[in-house]
Amino acid sequence: MSHPELPASILSHPRLGDWIRIHDDGLEIRSGKVELGQGISAALIKTACLALGVTPAQVQLVAGDTVNSPNEGYTSGSQSIELGVAALHHACVALRQLAAAAAAECWPGELLTVGGGVFCCAAQPAGLSYRELAAAAADADWPAQRIDHWPDPQSADAVVLAQDDSAFVRADLALKLSGAGFIHDLVRPGMLHARVLRGAHALSRPRRYDASALRALAGVQHLLIEGEFLALAGPDEASLVVAAAAARLLVDWELPELLPFDDAEVILTALPAVTSIAYSAGQALPKKGAKRLVRRYSRPYIAHGAIGTCCAVAEPAEGQGLTLWTHSQGVFQLRAEIAQALDLAPAALHLIHQPGSGCYGHNGADDVAFDAALIALKLKTAVRVVWSREDELSVAPVGAAGLVELHAGLDEQGMITEWQAQVWSHSHLSRPGWGVGMNLLGAWACDPAKPRPVPTDVPLPAGGGLRNAVPGYDLPAVQIKHHFVASAPLRVSALRSLGAHANVFATESFIDELAAAAGADPLDFRLRHLSDPRARRTLETVAALSGWRERGAGGEGEGLGLGFARYKNRSGYCAVAIEVRVEDSVQVRRVWCAVDAGAIVHHDGLLNQVEGGILQALSWSLKESVRWGQEGVLSANWDEYPILTFAEVPEVMIELLDQPGKPSLGAGELAAGPVAGALGNAIAAALGLRARHLPFAPERLLALVHSGGE
Repeated sequence: MSHPELPASILSHPRLGDWIRIHDDGLEIRSGKVELGQGISAALIKTACLALGVTPAQVQLVAGDTVNSPNEGYTSGSQSIELGVAALHHACVALRQLAAAAAAECWPGELLTVGGGVFCCAAQPAGLSYRELAAAAADADWPAQRIDHWPDPQSADAVVLAQDDSAFVRADLALKLSGAGFIHDLVRPGMLHARVLRGAHALSRPRRYDASALRALAGVQHLLIEGEFLALAGPDEASLVVAAAAARLLVDWELPELLPFDDAEVILTALPAVTSIAYSAGQALPKKGAKRLVRRYSRPYIAHGAIGTCCAVAEPAEGQGLTLWTHSQGVFQLRAEIAQALDLAPAALHLIHQPGSGCYGHNGADDVAFDAALIALKLKTAVRVVWSREDELSVAPVGAAGLVELHAGLDEQGMITEWQAQVWSHSHLSRPGWGVGMNLLGAWACDPAKPRPVPTDVPLPAGGGLRNAVPGYDLPAVQIKHHFVASAPLRVSALRSLGAHANVFATESFIDELAAAAGADPLDFRLRHLSDPRARRTLETVAALSGWRERGAGGEGEGLGLGFARYKNRSGYCAVAIEVRVEDSVQVRRVWCAVDAGAIVHHDGLLNQVEGGILQALSWSLKESVRWGQEGVLSANWDEYPILTFAEVPEVMIELLDQPGKPSLGAGELAAGPVAGALGNAIAAALGLRARHLPFAPERLLALVHSGGE
């Protein structure tokens, strides 16, 4: 039996044994959603404990394992809570019901309770554990039971999520804080260290090199040449790092012909595009005396900029198989693509997720996993591959640039009559398993080379480049025109929030400009175009937190700005207020944020995700931009690609608006757009000039001041 309300992961993995196993020492819960630093492990454990009546010590989480976990697709899109927790909750409820039914057969008519994993009643206070009840009902074969229960929010199966998270801390933190919790720390018997040689662009090729000179470098035990794939391996990592740096200079690299570096607006409109009407609703209502505004906003290409670089460990298994440890977001999709690239059966590969230093989308984790798999297969020994900082900033996918042109009309009452948007952007998704072709950097260099994917993008309603292009306000007419730019000067893919960072920045900047044209307060202007009570509450909360109504006139370098959006137009609500002081650079003094993500599963995890998203969006919006020249990517170190420093972190205050009984909503990416919009609006309030193109770096603001705002 199935039901349309069952989570998709339950429908694809309907057996109870896919999700939970009962062992002598407790319960093993299984999930396809992996820990990327977002705290999903704590949320999953809390969900299981409350649904099953067990303690965290009685639960072991197995996640992201192609042999032992359900395939729940990618851990991405801020959907770990929405999808992964919902699926595990259903499985846990199903197990508890089986155990309760077995206990009821043991003690007919008794009132049952469960705690510490033990079902008991007044007549039998010692009770029976899940293991004992499963043994008593062995003929029922619990692991094979199909999950066909969907808890009603008003029933006893609807778990109330207590807000005290002190018992549900992230299981990965103890190891990480002690220095051995990352994939970089993994050591296998007889393991060699390896480095892949690459140029300063993802499509660079080794034109000429002296193989004997590369082999002669100190620390190099093996030189692997597979077509244009070059790798060094040796037993001592320190020596190999020095050798790899020298080797890169011994190779004559051929780079693709690149467009000259320029602003995103220039680049995106110079490249061929396929244009379509992506969204249209309502009918324009032109009125006599109406005003009309047209503005353009943009963001550049942005790197992931993780503190730790990408890493993978591979070890030959029996026959032609491999065990591969990876911090990929999609181990099943990666397994299929690596197997295809290496002409192996997928079952010959066992992929196990191991935490990296954090993940913001499609970085180089999948590529370095292929590197390790190929090298281990050829050298027939365990290898550990780590990318250099230059690799990380030069050849890993980056977030695509975006250009947004907005048109809107105002009637005589200061209400928006119609809204038109044109969005130029590349693909925001080229992960393994997506589209036609192979999304693995090393596979493009092998002989025979695997085909590169045909660029496509995610359509609305979720959207890639169009994510949040449809404004979340009540508007009588909206049209979104998409200019899909297939070719790009850099390798592009998913980065936290995809196109929402650019689209919400544009929308919220434009809303402030429309408010000014209407002679209205920016908060009041937003509220008069919002009927959704949850949206209004979120905005009003952040206005109260920041003292919006009591703020001064601004100007003379001081400003307060607002930004708001509902992520993907269907996930969490986020409103942000930012206070800045603008002198030689933008100093962000304070950030206030209100978030409605539905029912809160893990309060501390949600708080950390929102705070991290705020700081990353500040870094993007103030500093970050990938630069290149004919010699390749130039922003390949921290000096050339600066990110927000600890000294620049402002005071951040976050109010979480819990909605018990409502569905939990994705929240990991919802702050990016509102932060960019609030920051742009705060700078405009401080300077009296509108900066419409990210980042708000000092030299760009100085040029804006000298130009008088044009």
